[in-house]
Amino acid sequence: MTAAPRSHETVLAALPAHRREVFEARLERWWPDLLEGLAEVYDDADAVADRVVALAARAYAERDDDLHALDLRRTLAPDWFQRPETVGYAAYVDRFAGTLRGVADRAAYLRDLGVTYLHLLPLLEPRDGDNDGGYAVKDYRAVRPDLGTMDDLRDLTRTLRAQGISVCLDLVLNHVAAEHEWAVRARAGDPTYRAYFLVHPDRTVPDAYEATLPEVFPDFAPGSFTWDDDLDGWVWTTFNRWQWDVSWANPDVFCEYADIVLNLANHGVEAIRLDAIAFIWKRLGTSCQNQPEVHALTQALRTVTRIACPATVFKAEAIVGPRDLVQYLGTGRHHGKVSDLAYHNGLMVQGWSMLASGDVRLASHALQQLDPVPASTAWVTYARCHDDIGWAIDDGDAAAVGVDGFAHRSFLADFYSGEFPGSWARGLVFQHNPATGDRRISGSLASLAGLECGDPHAVDRILLLHALVLGWGGLPVLWMGDEVGLLNDAHWAEDPAHADDNRWVHRPVLPWPVVDEHDLLRAVRRLVRARGRTPHLHASTGTEVLDPHDTGVLLTLRQHPLGPMVGAYNVTATERWVWGDRLRAVGLDPHHSVDRVSGVTPALAGPGDVRLAPYQAVWLTAP
Repeated sequence: MTAAPRSHETVLAALPAHRREVFEARLERWWPDLLEGLAEVYDDADAVADRVVALAARAYAERDDDLHALDLRRTLAPDWFQRPETVGYAAYVDRFAGTLRGVADRAAYLRDLGVTYLHLLPLLEPRDGDNDGGYAVKDYRAVRPDLGTMDDLRDLTRTLRAQGISVCLDLVLNHVAAEHEWAVRARAGDPTYRAYFLVHPDRTVPDAYEATLPEVFPDFAPGSFTWDDDLDGWVWTTFNRWQWDVSWANPDVFCEYADIVLNLANHGVEAIRLDAIAFIWKRLGTSCQNQPEVHALTQALRTVTRIACPATVFKAEAIVGPRDLVQYLGTGRHHGKVSDLAYHNGLMVQGWSMLASGDVRLASHALQQLDPVPASTAWVTYARCHDDIGWAIDDGDAAAVGVDGFAHRSFLADFYSGEFPGSWARGLVFQHNPATGDRRISGSLASLAGLECGDPHAVDRILLLHALVLGWGGLPVLWMGDEVGLLNDAHWAEDPAHADDNRWVHRPVLPWPVVDEHDLLRAVRRLVRARGRTPHLHASTGTEVLDPHDTGVLLTLRQHPLGPMVGAYNVTATERWVWGDRLRAVGLDPHHSVDRVSGVTPALAGPGDVRLAPYQAVWLTAP
């Protein structure tokens, strides 16, 4: 392996000696990982590494003093995002507070809720008109004008950081808007920028790829390639015709994104959501998702960040099958070297599946199949997010418990669209694909849980899902409005920009002052406080799913150094029990235990059986 370069020394020459020493120490530490990741992808890895180290040095030299201080604190406490007191919240800036300055004005609401991590949905400047909810980015170095400026972003992150709240932003890695400067230059005939994209002169190669490519938006964006007259070719467009996929096989593209990450970090962004990360590498004959190069590139990008701004962590937006999911946190030679956080999409899907069926057997089996994740990483757990719900039920998992996977996915789509007899859910079908039968679902947590139709157990279901994601042990994130049971937006289609995308039904504006007519906010605050007082929920300890003794109760176990914690979740509308002998078998005496959710001794009967009311959740530990 070659030695780290020295070309960056000129950039750092004006810095104090201690700053230069810190950079050199980090470079020495991370150079092997940087080179290893790049060597899996690029022929001249040393040259690419030299380029990005120079970018890192420049960003380091320009970094504000308060961010250098944050880097030091985070280096000494790298588990900051794994701690039980870390709780997230996700929102669109305009729908939460109007502008970036408005978000700062509402920090007290977030603090009162217990939020320490704020994910602001896409706010970098998108194309005009249709923009996939902001994920068609026109300029990575500018904020959407109606929300503010990059200076406003810097001011917001500084304000929130002083109040203990870290900001997470989206960075779309797979594509840019067709109006992005790179695309404009490519259309103008600049060969350098044409090479940033995947362009083919005829349908020969696109047709070969499309033989195995799934369609992301079959309703309104079928196919994965779009003809462009100026390019005189077919450009790869996985998502929409105005979102051009970039070519990560081109090292110039890697360097561009490394510089963008560093710029966001220097604006105080502490977590970067790597949007559409699963799609960035293309391989003929595959789905062009989850390819090995994805993880090598993420490792390399992460090491650049570790050198210049180690306070910033990566979150993988990989909504993929269970077998592929763990790789985004690092397996094999990439163990612990890829993203720091990844969405636990499987937990979200199985949560809704359990509620619809009143049965935990499929969820228990499916969640047991996930491999352990590196102890330095964490799952992002959530009951709802800004996106649709895709029913990622694996056929093999379903068959293992005697269920037909296709039939169960169809049942879930029927149930949550309200079509199934007796359903209390009020969702909308999103992107029905007649060829595969796939139907995803839009709808707010409250409407999907039965609050819209007035079901008497709706609030209990909402709190059960909150308890599940808060008690799993990762970094739980609440979607804006779920803390007060915000219903579907009945007027979502009245905005012409949203009329063709019913995902906006679960993206309503949060009304101010916040109305909490169901007393949910107080209950969610109580759950968040209970989580913060439970050291067993540190993410470095993994969650084990136990075989159920009751088909209506999900049982989880966390073997923490302080002793075991058992989570029990009744997914039915009837009273259930956790058998005392199951608790004793994992080292927990039910007669000398406490429910961390309620803070009191659990209700016991007989030989220490724990009573669960309908839809009740308990976190049982020794006192």
